[in-house]
Amino acid sequence: MSEAPAAPLPVSAEATPLTSLDLLVVPPRARTGWRVLPARVAAMCAVELQKLRHDRTELYTRAIQPALWLLIFGETFTRIRAIPTGGIPYLDYLAPGIIAQSAMFIAIFYGIMIIWERDAGILTKLLVTPTPRSALITGKAFAAGVKALIQAVVVVVIAALLGVAMTWNPLRLLGVAVAVILGSAFFSCLSMTIAGIVLTRDRLMGIGQAITMPLFFGSNALYPVAVMPGWLQVVSKVNPLSYQVDALRGLLLGTHAHLALDYGVLVLAAALGILSASSLLGRLAR
Repeated sequence: MSEAPAAPLPVSAEATPLTSLDLLVVPPRARTGWRVLPARVAAMCAVELQKLRHDRTELYTRAIQPALWLLIFGETFTRIRAIPTGGIPYLDYLAPGIIAQSAMFIAIFYGIMIIWERDAGILTKLLVTPTPRSALITGKAFAAGVKALIQAVVVVVIAALLGVAMTWNPLRLLGVAVAVILGSAFFSCLSMTIAGIVLTRDRLMGIGQAITMPLFFGSNALYPVAVMPGWLQVVSKVNPLSYQVDALRGLLLGTHAHLALDYGVLVLAAALGILSASSLLGRLAR
């Protein structure tokens, strides 16, 4: 009888590199830690944006309010020249502020959506996946930023049709997009933080309505900081919306702006917003 073939000697996986054929049998090592975070953030952002494919009504209806601000408020105050704007028409001065306002109004009620997901059982399913909570919040925050960016394009088109003299430099427009996304990320995280505290849609709606107009009027969106009373100037200096408007005005109109400070505040505000919303996400899901 022939002898049985000798068993091959065991070879460690580390000694022999995997070939393309081996990868069909042995799956690649999963990414862990910080390397998986960008992919999870992008996935959550894509999931949020998929909702626009099924219902674009929100984008159309939200374009009405900024159009009315520009057509009525902007045109009227341009004629009466009651607000000093440094030699530029008031409509031009107002347009960047309305871009920031419309972006904030989209983001500030984003917490209602996450409460709805909690009530529908979606949030619980998301939290049991390997996706970190910070990635989940960051994905939602930047999805709000992309939605706000679409709204900003609508406002820019309306302003251009009204004769607002804006730059069309691609690098400046890229800076505008970054400012809109960062500002919206902060305000959406602020909304989700409030949602983690109040836990109900009715309470969040009331608080959202109570803080949106003070944030708007307590910024430099409608008038220069120099004409504000002293206490309102203090509010404006701690209001992230003021820094977003300053960046947008400097980029779109070419006025003097503190871009390094503006972007620094927006990045810090967005990071703190993501941190606070992530810490309260577990409380919201209970």
